[in-house]
Amino acid sequence: MPQLAAFPKAFMQQLCKDGTMRLSEWIDLACRLDIDGLEWYAGFLEMADESAWPGFRQQVEDYGKVIPMMCCSPDFTHPDARFRQTEIEKQKRWIDMTAALGGGYCRVLSGQRRPELTLDEGVKLAADCIEACLPYARERGITLIIENHYKDDFWEYPEFAQKMDVFCQLVDRIQAPGFGVNYDPSNTYLAGEDPLELLYRVSGRVVTMHASDRYLIEGTIDDLRREEGGSAGYARRLRHGEIGKGLNDYDAIFTELKRVGFDGWISIEDGVEGMAQLERSVAFLRRKMAEYWPE
Repeated sequence: MPQLAAFPKAFMQQLCKDGTMRLSEWIDLACRLDIDGLEWYAGFLEMADESAWPGFRQQVEDYGKVIPMMCCSPDFTHPDARFRQTEIEKQKRWIDMTAALGGGYCRVLSGQRRPELTLDEGVKLAADCIEACLPYARERGITLIIENHYKDDFWEYPEFAQKMDVFCQLVDRIQAPGFGVNYDPSNTYLAGEDPLELLYRVSGRVVTMHASDRYLIEGTIDDLRREEGGSAGYARRLRHGEIGKGLNDYDAIFTELKRVGFDGWISIEDGVEGMAQLERSVAFLRRKMAEYWPE
């Protein structure tokens, strides 16, 4: 049966930028939820101090939880080879971080969709960099997971492999062991595409999932697509919402994941309106998981 984790989507500014929330506070809040683990983010301010890593792992494990997944954002599509090598070294440090925290999955991305990049150039750059990291990850028992991503919170351009065809081309190119997909149904809407179509194309490679739901707070998906290129930060028209009340069809998603034998981690990206909302999302997913993966 899959296991359930939570990610502090509502507290990224506080944990990663202004330091107004401590990681110990997030751990205390999250571990009261009916979850099995906490998805981590490499950019938490306090993670800069490597000596603090064992303490965070211990605090989570004292609650009977684990840290299964690391969320990080390497930028592998930069035209400068020295820049890409620096990103590879960053990714290796994040792999070490994942292992030190007891995790088994570390995210990779393609990189930013820079205007000057062609499709073939971008796919090659991203694939070469990911493949350069894979032996290092395998030696440490870590699976690298690529997400069909929209945009890192702190990037200028959207994800290079945001579009389904590009994402699938990149995934198909990397056939080495220790590599899989972190499926996020919500992100597909931002590409103007169908999340179920993407899932059916990659379901055999899915090893983890981000559970979220999305709402447009104004305008249409087409408006969002017209405005996305080159805007700093996240899309203004978009909002993460309570899971089960947005655009995603979780019955169809879980039907397909069950069909292919998925038993990995499902991590919640929600709670932007508070912990009560996150609790409701946990309850929704627990009900659905029990329906599709009965004990």
